[in-house]
Formats: sequence, structure tokens, C-alpha cells
Amino acid sequence: MRLQGKVAVITGGGSGIGRATALLFAREGARIAVVDRDEAGANETVSQIAAAGGAALSRTGDVGEPGFADGVVETVMAHFGRIDSLVTAAGFSCGGTVTTTAPEDWDAVFRANVGGTFLFAKAAIPAMQRQGFGSIVTFASQLALAGGRGNSAYIAAKGAILSLTRTMALDYAADGIRVNAVAPGAIDTPMLRRSFARHAEPEPIREASRNRHAMKRFGAADEVANAVLYLASDEASFVTGTVLPVDGGWLAA
Repeated sequence: MRLQGKVAVITGGGSGIGRATALLFAREGARIAVVDRDEAGANETVSQIAAAGGAALSRTGDVGEPGFADGVVETVMAHFGRIDSLVTAAGFSCGGTVTTTAPEDWDAVFRANVGGTFLFAKAAIPAMQRQGFGSIVTFASQLALAGGRGNSAYIAAKGAILSLTRTMALDYAADGIRVNAVAPGAIDTPMLRRSFARHAEPEPIREASRNRHAMKRFGAADEVANAVLYLASDEASFVTGTVLPVDGGWLAA
């Protein structure tokens, strides 16, 4: 097992890609801290891990709330004694162009995506520094690389995460901490389904998005989780400061 004896903190672990990653990491031998604002979703992920013989705990809260990440890290250190991997999968999207996005919605998107990434990295890195090693996997988007319409706050936030990922990789390489990003395409998750539901006629938008991928389909959460596992594992020991698209050929099309 590729993560035997490791401990991973996974934000957004109550559904979608975060849950798929938590379940996969647990199958690979890691003990998991599942973080989500949805208490029922986080507890369900923990229950699935426990049912398969794994070890996990859950913490519920707003990843963008100052102090929350510190409390999660303290709990994880008390229970498991270490943090080997941090996966910042928690995210939020509201849709809208610059002229149609309300300032409070812009702030909410940046709070969850960029703020959550920053605060959890800030809280977890000191523990990784004491160990002399660690891996952080952040979540960008293919849209941060290619651009897109009608989702300005989300795309800007994902671009900020890419830049943050690269600078953290440089800042902490000497500490043995690797920092990389995945850039998923459109993945069949509750967040994607909510984004389509914002449109008056969702089906044409859904089909246009599906066909924009060279593979003419949406991705599955497990397909992204496999990429996260690679970046978090020792198999990626010489990989840092990079972004790994998992986009069904979106960027190539």
C-alpha cells in the first residue's frame, strides 16, 4: 500500500472528489482526517472508511474561518501524532461575470478556495517541517489555465491557488515538503451538478461542457483521486511546484 502508516488531512472530504480521495487514501493505508462544512457528509465518509477497516476522524467547519485549521491540526496531532499529506479539495463556486457577481459572493468564493488552502497549509506546514517531510496537494482547475465564461470569481480563485502552490513549493522545498496542484476538468460531482442547475436551461450547457472535452465525457471523482494519490505518494518524490491536469483533453482541444 502506497500510504501505509501515513496520515492525511483532506478538506472537502464529505463529498465529490474529496470523499473519493479520502476513501482511496484509506484503502492505501493512510489514517484520514475528513474536513467538511457538511457534518453529515463528513461523518458518512468516516463511516465508509471505518466499514472498510480504516481509521478516520471528522471535523466540521468553514475552511476559511481563521483558527479552524489550527484546531483541526491540533486534533490530528493529538490523535495520530503526525501529518504526512494535506489535500485541500474544499471549494465553492457561485457563477457570474465580473459585472453580475456580487462582492459578497466574490469574497465567499475566495474565502473557501484560496483562504481555505492558505489557512490549512499555514496550519499543517509547521508539523511537516518538524518531521522533515510532507506533501500538499491543492486544487486548481483546467479553467485557471484555459479561461472560461460566466464563472469569474471561481476561475480567478483557482488561478490564485496555482500561484500559491508554486510559491509554497519554492518556500518549503528545503524542508522536504512537496507542493503540487491538480487541475480537474468537469468532474461529475455535486458541485458540477449545482453549477449546471444555476442556468435557466441546464441541459444545453451540460452538453456543451461535456463535448468540450476531447474524450466527450465528464470525469469521475475516482479518476482525480488517483492523480492526487500519485502526487501525495513517494512515487512523486521528485515532483514539486507543478500542476497536473486531469481534464479529459480539455486543454488539448
